[in-house]
Amino acid sequence: MSLLTDAVDAAFQGAGANTGLEIWCVENLQLVPVPKSSHGKFFSGSTYIVLNTVLLKSGLHQHDIHYWLGNNAKEDDSALVSEKALELDAALGSHAVQYREDQGQETGKFLSYFKPCIIPIEGVFSSGVQFNSETYQVSLLACKGDHAVYVKEVPFSRSSLNHNDVFILDTASKIFLFSGCKSSTQERAKALEVVQYIIENKHNGRCDVTTIEDGKFVADPDVGEFWSLFGGYAPIARDLPSTIQKNSEIPSVYLFWISAQGQLCQIGTDSDSLKKEMLDADKCYMLDCGTELFVWMGRSTSISERKKSISSIEDILGSQGRSKGTHITFLTGGSETAAFRSYFDGWPQTVENLYEEGREKVAAIFKHHGYDVKELPDEDWQPYINCSGTLKVWRVNGSELYLIPTAEQNKLFTGDCYIVQYIYPGDEKDELLFYAWLGCNSVTEDRVEAISHMNAMVDSNKGAAVLAQVVEGEEPVQFYSIFEILIVFKGGMSSRYKCFISEKEITDETSGEEKMALFRIQESGPNSMQAVQVDPPTWQPVSVREGNEPDDFWNVLGGKVEYPRVKETKRYEEDPHLFTCTSTEGDFKVKEIYNFNQDDLTTEDVLVLDCYSEIYVWIGRHANIRSKQHALTLGMKFLEMDILVEGLSLKTPIYVVSEGYEPSFFTRFFHWDSSKARMHGNSFERKLAILKGQMQKMEAPQRSAWKANDTYSSGSYSDRSQIKTVSSDRLRRSVSPAFSSERLRRSASPAFSSDRLRRSVSPASPGSGSNFKASSNHKFSSSTPMSGELFSTASPDHDIADGSLVSVQVEEPSSMEKVSSTKVNGTEVGEGLETFPYERLKVMSNNPVTGIDLTKREAYLSHEEFQEKFGMTKKAFYELPKWRQNKHKRSLHLF
Repeated sequence: MSLLTDAVDAAFQGAGANTGLEIWCVENLQLVPVPKSSHGKFFSGSTYIVLNTVLLKSGLHQHDIHYWLGNNAKEDDSALVSEKALELDAALGSHAVQYREDQGQETGKFLSYFKPCIIPIEGVFSSGVQFNSETYQVSLLACKGDHAVYVKEVPFSRSSLNHNDVFILDTASKIFLFSGCKSSTQERAKALEVVQYIIENKHNGRCDVTTIEDGKFVADPDVGEFWSLFGGYAPIARDLPSTIQKNSEIPSVYLFWISAQGQLCQIGTDSDSLKKEMLDADKCYMLDCGTELFVWMGRSTSISERKKSISSIEDILGSQGRSKGTHITFLTGGSETAAFRSYFDGWPQTVENLYEEGREKVAAIFKHHGYDVKELPDEDWQPYINCSGTLKVWRVNGSELYLIPTAEQNKLFTGDCYIVQYIYPGDEKDELLFYAWLGCNSVTEDRVEAISHMNAMVDSNKGAAVLAQVVEGEEPVQFYSIFEILIVFKGGMSSRYKCFISEKEITDETSGEEKMALFRIQESGPNSMQAVQVDPPTWQPVSVREGNEPDDFWNVLGGKVEYPRVKETKRYEEDPHLFTCTSTEGDFKVKEIYNFNQDDLTTEDVLVLDCYSEIYVWIGRHANIRSKQHALTLGMKFLEMDILVEGLSLKTPIYVVSEGYEPSFFTRFFHWDSSKARMHGNSFERKLAILKGQMQKMEAPQRSAWKANDTYSSGSYSDRSQIKTVSSDRLRRSVSPAFSSERLRRSASPAFSSDRLRRSVSPASPGSGSNFKASSNHKFSSSTPMSGELFSTASPDHDIADGSLVSVQVEEPSSMEKVSSTKVNGTEVGEGLETFPYERLKVMSNNPVTGIDLTKREAYLSHEEFQEKFGMTKKAFYELPKWRQNKHKRSLHLF
């Protein structure tokens, strides 16, 4: 919601209220809005303000303000647009980030709004005037960049060509793409996207395209035609060797205070360690990082002080002759970007669940006004793969692998490492997923062996698998869903672990039959649960209610202290960020791709998708990477760098995904086109095939079912005899009739009873391998209810041998039917549902509709109004990833 005042330009009325782009241009020293039909068209003689608004998962709007300066813009227009950008920021609560964008030197974020490119137009913007030329203007464009592409019109002359770039010669009847011999495949592919853009916008969607290779013989008819337009062939001059010595050293960083007179006063450098405490809220500062500058404005500073600081910085840079390629970012205290924070040591992490806080406040307001408020449950995590597959688990013991018996494969030891193989039905064939689970107390040697064994397993299946590295305590929800029940014991059975604790004289806590064990049990997903062994008291257990513990209870635990009163929760999934990764001679570099889509997954690249709670390393078919083990190493380097300064843990799960074998839990972050994923050839060849309508010819043969190698015997990981055949809509393991909501109950000696947990476990003998024994008193019961609630919904049942489970009761599932993403109250979306106007369906409606599924408000819109509000059909909307659906719904107040 915009926070406008009387001092704000009337052109900004309502700015930032809706998601998406808003653009203004300076015309006659006045701001005028640019219609959406003209978004992406920039005149080199004008200046613009671009506002991009997105809705975060927290429920808050995020604003980015860019002011663009054409190369031929007037000084007065440039000064005005700078002031107006600051004015817009103030109107939005001074929480926006401002970027100065010079023509030809734009940031990757700015260019990402106008994919595939912007092509500046000579002249000045004039509202309401259409430019039509009777004769087609031939133009020569130079293209640079592999993901964000920079397009610049150059003189139509042979001397403009070089060996490093890609050029587009646009004529009335044909478009020529000339690729310099030193240009990359990715750059050539991106240039083809620009060609497609030109065809659609300047040739009414139809035009012949010819590609020319640098150095190709003139005898080729197309090559001859190309050079004839330049007056005949002549060799392109070689690049002159640069006389400037490249400095590989990282530039120093300087922090300046900007005085009231606009003078710079140095107060620190990165060599002296910069701290957040050096920034006062009533002052403005400049952080000079060489190729980029940041102007930080304290929240207590006035608008006039900020304008003075910005004007002074721009004047100083002009007098210093700094390159136009120096990017300038303007920040207000509290809205610092990750790039800015990365230059300061120990910038404090602020974790505020503003969404939850805001939801509680809204509920309180409604209740105060007499409304009956029923809080909707949080969105349940749903599996993105079929969970009715086959599971196998091996324990790592040095260079050997020990296959865990099926009845005991959900019992892991914290001092061991395991390899988990999961085979599940996919859309076209069975899919293969491997996890290396590393116990938090396991030794380094076993961890290395686990990764090595897993990599060998994947290689033996010709790479047709996804692999992941997970550390105990940081497992993704999907991991628990595969196991359904996971029990983690103290101690370990690895020979290396035993040797380690013996050398360090550490007590072996590995549980045996003679030992009593206490477990913390909690739901780890809507249909799964985990039990982790914790330290028990050493005396005869009695039932104790929380809040009524006797002194002896606390004394035996070492005294009463604060303890977690809610279940441990996983970090929620942020809006994902995509990065390119390059590693050359130990130099590891990453670069973010903004507003990414599937086309950014170029086959020559290695990319990292950062989802905060887990990361994915994607390997293109033509990427220069040795192995999936190497990819895991790159993933670890990415976690160490923590590019977004988000406090990434080194224990964050790392998935490795190969092109052509992307699982559904990866493709959900994209609007996925499977036909593109099946194409072969390099990125340039693929783009050219799409451009010429020959996409099907470039599709790789359909993947055949992989044939597992039987290198690992004794219950080989390749044994698929237990795979179950299930229908495509079945995502859960079969329910055993022997167990209903009361499965997981096992009677034991009365130990550690409470309203929350009643459990006693007789775990396996460390040396028994598969012999988990139950005493004659231990049995499953379906009649005795537990007094406490463990789950809000029941977990699906699991085929498990008698005596191998914990004593746990699961509550009966809710009677409310859960609907799929395309159904509401059992009715297919768009088929017979009553429709209502948007004003009655939105959350804050004055006349709300009753008796509808409030989680699917959008489904009750008419097809026409849905198209108007969402800009797409209902079918297209429900094909989007769930997180993107929710973002659209929040922006329209339907969530």
